[in-house]
Amino acid sequence: MFDVNAIRADFPILSRQVNGQPLTYLDSGASAQKPQVVIDAITKAYSEEYANVHRGLHYLSNLATDKYENVRQVVAKFLNAGHEDEIVFTSGTTEGINLVAYSWAMENLQPGDEIVLSVLEHHANIVPWNFLRERQGVVLKWVDCAADGSLDPQAVIDAMGPKTKLVAVTQMSNVTGTRVDVKTICHAAREKGIATLIDGSQGAVHGPVDVQDIGCDFYPITGHKLYGPSGSGAIYIRAERQAEMRPFMGGGDMIDTVTKDAVTYAKPPLKFEAGTPGIVQTIGMGVALDYLMQIGMENVAAYEAKLAAYASEKLQNLNWLNVQGTAPGKGAIFSFTMEGAHPHDISTVLDKKGVAVRAGSHCAMPLMQHLGVTATCRASFAMYNTTEEVDRLVEALELCREFFG
Repeated sequence: MFDVNAIRADFPILSRQVNGQPLTYLDSGASAQKPQVVIDAITKAYSEEYANVHRGLHYLSNLATDKYENVRQVVAKFLNAGHEDEIVFTSGTTEGINLVAYSWAMENLQPGDEIVLSVLEHHANIVPWNFLRERQGVVLKWVDCAADGSLDPQAVIDAMGPKTKLVAVTQMSNVTGTRVDVKTICHAAREKGIATLIDGSQGAVHGPVDVQDIGCDFYPITGHKLYGPSGSGAIYIRAERQAEMRPFMGGGDMIDTVTKDAVTYAKPPLKFEAGTPGIVQTIGMGVALDYLMQIGMENVAAYEAKLAAYASEKLQNLNWLNVQGTAPGKGAIFSFTMEGAHPHDISTVLDKKGVAVRAGSHCAMPLMQHLGVTATCRASFAMYNTTEEVDRLVEALELCREFFG
């Protein structure tokens, strides 16, 4: 049974006050808070178990290596990957997408080849492909979302042409909370021999993920959005795609042998993991994913769906508030604007009431342009938020209305 009060008790920061008010943390879309079990694991790793991983023959190195490498199994289970060797550790989704751009796309795309993107994408799923446009003559094809923020999978499929080599779309918009039917897109792309990358930064946080069922080739996640430490992440890379990639970072760990005249590489996934990794960050991410799996991602999704429905109803009653994106089945992420008030000013007033939201373009400028706004406020809910906190947000917004009205 999902018990939000029990979950809240696992997060020590949620009991604090801000500006004399109970903290209402609605910025988990940017970065989630950490449960005590993750904080304890990080502390223990540094205070009792720290050493560099791989090749060390002493006790602490073996212990750290075991704990670090065991996280591959945890991530593989969390994403239902076919094998743990399909999991490559990264510092987050941004590094994961750049890894694909440099190691796979740069090797396999020619001038004139196409990459299909949606207007919903985060800059992390735009800029690496723009590098290829600038440097290799790759063509970017854009698919717009509908007025309600939804993305028609058929529109993405229709954009795939004979020169399309990659489709890169998000599973959930970090601005509107739109859920994308990535399974339909990926299966259609597979039939056409087109590779697929699904940005899982938000999607993996709010419900169960099965990369084999989705049928994607690449699926990156970010640890700090999944209640783990910053600087942690991973990317699922289908084994067949790994064979088409060459490493783009060189150094320790990713080699087999090095001579003056030649270098041979380690087998994946180490082939794509150069240098000393984020050891403790990765261990902490593994603990966070275990914590989520104990709760059950199906339970998280069901609870957040009720929370999203409640928030949608309350915000829609504010007829002076402009909510961006109302797609059916959207996640608990709400971007909004208010006539006569800049989003930064709204955010500042909300903060005085202890309500933490984010203001700006949310690293999604093409979507902002498509929506016809320069910036929004964004309230992004997580599994530890409550309907009472929705009410606090509404009360704070009504205060904003009075202040700027």
